Amino acid sequence: MARALLTLWIAAVIYAVFYIVPPAEGLGNLVRIAFLHIPLAWVSVIAFLLAAIQAIQYLRSRDLAYDLQGAAAAELGLIFCILATISGAVFAKLTWGAYWNWDPRQTTIFILLLIYGAYLALRSSMADEEQRARVSAVYALLSFVTVPFLVFIIPRFYFSLHPEPLINAAGRPAMEPVMLYVLLAAVGACTALFWLLLGHTVASRRRKRDKAAEFEKEVRQT
Repeated sequence: MARALLTLWIAAVIYAVFYIVPPAEGLGNLVRIAFLHIPLAWVSVIAFLLAAIQAIQYLRSRDLAYDLQGAAAAELGLIFCILATISGAVFAKLTWGAYWNWDPRQTTIFILLLIYGAYLALRSSMADEEQRARVSAVYALLSFVTVPFLVFIIPRFYFSLHPEPLINAAGRPAMEPVMLYVLLAAVGACTALFWLLLGHTVASRRRKRDKAAEFEKEVRQT
């Protein structure tokens, strides 16, 4: 039921983006890319935050369930971050003439990809489950400390080709109401998709881990 509702939600958002949202001043129809790019970037931050929260929970309890959830959140966050980077690169090509310009926001997101790519490499390099969970938790916490700086703070100190923020100096939305409503719906749909994928990933890996434990137990008994 949840999947069906989410599918309808996403379909409605796609329809609204292409048939209801008007062209934006200065960007024209290219503004439609933002309704994919912004939700993907938003979910990336949420996923990395969740990975850090699960890391804290693991370090407090030493419960491997938190490690499993944190790793899944970080992996999905990296995937969403890659998709946000790709959609941003397409926008850059259509507006600035090149997929990659080493714009401040492109540079910081590239660093973020390296940080969380290293997280996955670190996990895959350790065979001991307890050691992997402990080291990964510490790394996830340290990694998330960089996220606010790389995503929100550092790019604002340099000239950027990136479009202006969605909130103007007066603290009000710098877009038409219909655009704002569709964007919020897109962010909500993307967030719901992330939670659905996270639940599926965690459940799948938990079953795989339990089967491996049962097999190991059987081998020991024989």
